[in-house]
Order: sequence, then C-alpha cells, then structure tokens
Amino acid sequence: MIGLLQRVRQAAVAVNGSTIGKIDQGLLVLIGIEKKDTPSHADRLLHRLLGYRVFSDEQGKMNLSLTDIAGGLLLVPQFTLPADTRKGMRPSFSKAAPPEQGKELFDYLLAEARKAYQHVEAGQFAADMQVSLINDGPVTFWLQT
Repeated sequence: MIGLLQRVRQAAVAVNGSTIGKIDQGLLVLIGIEKKDTPSHADRLLHRLLGYRVFSDEQGKMNLSLTDIAGGLLLVPQFTLPADTRKGMRPSFSKAAPPEQGKELFDYLLAEARKAYQHVEAGQFAADMQVSLINDGPVTFWLQT
C-alpha cells in the first residue's frame, strides 16, 4: 500500500462541485492500493501516517507527528499511484488492485483511521475528484508498506 503524504496548511476534496472533505493544518495522503495489499498493510500505513514526524518543533526540526499537533488527516484514493512508469510512454496498471479489492481496502483504512484518530476526512473511491491544497514547505514523502 502506498501513501503519498503532503504536509498542508489546508486541503479539500470535491466531487461534482461539492466539498466532501476538508482539513486545515495536517496531512493530505493520496492512497494507492496494489494487488498484494492486505488489511495488515493498511494497519501499518495508518500507524506510520499518525506517527510520522514531519511537523516542526520549537527549534524548526521535523520532530512532531500528526497526533502531536492534532492536525487533520485527509485520505484520498488514487489508483494511479501503483502505476509502473519505467518504460514506454503509457503507464501500466498491472500492479494496481482491482476496483473491488481497492475499495474494500480503502474503506478498511478509512474506518480504522476514524477509530484511531478524530480529525479524519476522505475522498470518494472511484469518483472524479478535484483536490486542492496549500502545501506547507513543501514537504512530501512516499510511504510504502
């Protein structure tokens, strides 16, 4: 499972012109699900997202996690993340989970995130979404389980 996390000052996701998820300071995480992924991969990714130290402390060092700052978490499913782009001029999605598996694992990740943390918002699986954000830094990390 892939989590492309971006530290943001604010972020939102809309579907059909309506905002369905919005956070202020926190993490926007684009979620990619591969065929090999299981609920244990989602559990590991969530643990890392909540504890990954990407926010600055009083000395300006990245020593604080999302839970330390009580920031927002916006999870957005993005099936293109597992694409193989190593050759050719068109991405291959052979590693990506089929839609049923992807939805099941995204829904699992979202449910577990909402159990573990109170400031969770989300995009909509398989929807045409418009994501807006104000990057903070920018700070972007690729986490993979």
